[in-house]
Amino acid sequence: MATPKKTAVNALSGAYVTYRDRLYASRPLFLPDGRALSVVKQQVSVEVSDTLALSYLEQHPDFSLKE
Repeated sequence: MATPKKTAVNALSGAYVTYRDRLYASRPLFLPDGRALSVVKQQVSVEVSDTLALSYLEQHPDFSLKE
């Protein structure tokens, strides 16, 4: 039986990206698909495979990528 090849998405599954909220210490965020994200201590983390959440946070003026 062949072993499945790892793709970039498979290799990164479980990896998270963190954004900093520049205005609020805590608040709920509602994505266009109805899911909610929570800002806690001015931070919100999403999986790197969650393209909708990443796009939302990248386009939102209140958030910056935490390095």
